[in-house]
Amino acid sequence: WSAVRAQMYGEEIKKSSADLKKRQGCTYSGYTVFAGETVLNTQDYFETGYKVYIGPQRYFVTSDVGDGRIQWYAFFALPPGTKKAPSGWGGSTRDDQADPEENLVDYIKSLHEGWSDEVMTVLDATPPDSVEQRDLYDRSPEFFRSWADGNVVLMGDAVHPMMPNLGQGGCQAIEDAYVLTETLAATKSTDKVPRSLQEFYRKRIIRVSIVQFLSRLASDLIINAFDTPWSPHDDLGKSWKSYLTFFWKPVLQLAIFPAQFAYLYSYYPTGSMGDLPAALESKWKQQHQKSAEEAFERVTKEGQKSAGPSFFKKAEIAL
Repeated sequence: WSAVRAQMYGEEIKKSSADLKKRQGCTYSGYTVFAGETVLNTQDYFETGYKVYIGPQRYFVTSDVGDGRIQWYAFFALPPGTKKAPSGWGGSTRDDQADPEENLVDYIKSLHEGWSDEVMTVLDATPPDSVEQRDLYDRSPEFFRSWADGNVVLMGDAVHPMMPNLGQGGCQAIEDAYVLTETLAATKSTDKVPRSLQEFYRKRIIRVSIVQFLSRLASDLIINAFDTPWSPHDDLGKSWKSYLTFFWKPVLQLAIFPAQFAYLYSYYPTGSMGDLPAALESKWKQQHQKSAEEAFERVTKEGQKSAGPSFFKKAEIAL
């Protein structure tokens, strides 16, 4: 929640409506998300970096975040304010848990009864006191208000927050920073800065709005259009959405996802980097395997520990 944005656009920072469906101009997305992290040596840890498990009105995501860690997110279509777990994301102070005696891992497992054993394995390996929760609010693209006012400009989540499904919040902020730097570097005098900031807004608004749309679409489709896929091996998926999900899987895998990610990663401001990406990938794989195996060995000896403070919190402690 940006104080600069609130001042620029005449908003009241973090102000919520009585029903919690609006907050500082953002609309509740319809989803709350639980998140946790664990060190876990799965059978396919080094081959699979990202998994999505889809079910009725919810889905579960796991992602390899390095050093043997798996970060998971559990999305549920619940009303705003359905508070169970604390929130300490983004370096903020961790809130109190609604019921200090409740085991949050057990609660989340209860919402995934009948799901894949892989989901249960990840949850069982997660320290309950590391689980966090946040209601997700979404914001429409700013087509009719510039991001800039005089010598001040908004960027990143302050002006174009992303639903987390495609992992584009940080990516688009980095692109903002590059384009802003490029634009200001070409500005020859300080009196032209306001005009340059308006130019920056015009350069970014279309691409950012498309990515916002794709991120929101991914959430809505997964929650509202898909269900437990039909399978000849069980009776869990029998609705029309189950059959739709079953037939859509290869289309998503072979067509839609490749096209989507081709667009997301199509931004090459410096042109071709030749063999550098392949060399970096090879080096990263070696480092990744080494650090992960060290983490697996440490957990085998010492057991799981809750994730440490975020980068932002560490910076506060250091100061």
